[in-house]
Amino acid sequence: MADPLKYLRRHRDNPEGRMSVLDHLRELRRRLIIMMLIVMAGAIVGWFFYPPILDFLKDPYCSVNPEYRYTPSGTNSCPLVYQGVLDGFTARLKISVISGAVLTGPLWLYQIWAFITPGLRQKERKYTLTFIAASTVLFVAGMALAYAVLSRGINVVLHAAGAGTQALLTVNAYISFVTLMLVVFGAAFELPLLLVMANLAGVLPGRLLKKSQRIGVFLIFVFAAVATPSTDPFTMTAMALPMVALFEASVLFAVLHDKRKARRKRAERVEEHLDDDVASRIEAIPEPLGPDTWSETT
Repeated sequence: MADPLKYLRRHRDNPEGRMSVLDHLRELRRRLIIMMLIVMAGAIVGWFFYPPILDFLKDPYCSVNPEYRYTPSGTNSCPLVYQGVLDGFTARLKISVISGAVLTGPLWLYQIWAFITPGLRQKERKYTLTFIAASTVLFVAGMALAYAVLSRGINVVLHAAGAGTQALLTVNAYISFVTLMLVVFGAAFELPLLLVMANLAGVLPGRLLKKSQRIGVFLIFVFAAVATPSTDPFTMTAMALPMVALFEASVLFAVLHDKRKARRKRAERVEEHLDDDVASRIEAIPEPLGPDTWSETT
């Protein structure tokens, strides 16, 4: 009988830290299965909390002027409609999976980092928890900002149609739009972390980042204009300005880190390679040789 848990067991590590291609593929398969199980567990929790989550996601749409959104006569509600028989089920399933992925973010991010760390040095592995915590905080901060500006962006887009028009949004279309906004903002806020990681790994020097600051700021505004699904200037600016601030902070960190690294290397070179004109340090009173030392030298 096949063991269903064999794909989740970790293979014995090689003492030299080396793995064959097949071992890498097996380890990747194991990590992916664990990530899927983690997200599935979070999705089960999201399934039971679907009503409050849906109300939370609907709030930006409900803040739109009733003249520009569908409102049943005699009520002030803001329902999202669906047309297909299975559309309601797929919408609940989609929200559950997305909620599960967000709630369990630190856990499956750790699985990604654990797959990468065997190829890193011991000094680089110590940043594991720091980068997982930082990536989680930045992603959540990006989603929080997206949610804060979402109502303004939806207002701008729906008002663009003019008076006499109303939006009749389906639940799947609206959830896809909101999800895309949250994911784009959250992923965009990971940019400074990637720059810092590249600098710590020695791939991206601080002087190159400092030289490319103007181009970087311009590319951030271009990215914000293309990536924001609502395409309105308010949402674009709301994304670009925090990204610029985070980018400048990462540039400052990279420059300071490189300066400190250069000072440390200079100090090490001075200690290892003394100048011929510099006298070596010797003891004023040499220690007497003991009987054990005398026997070893003779």
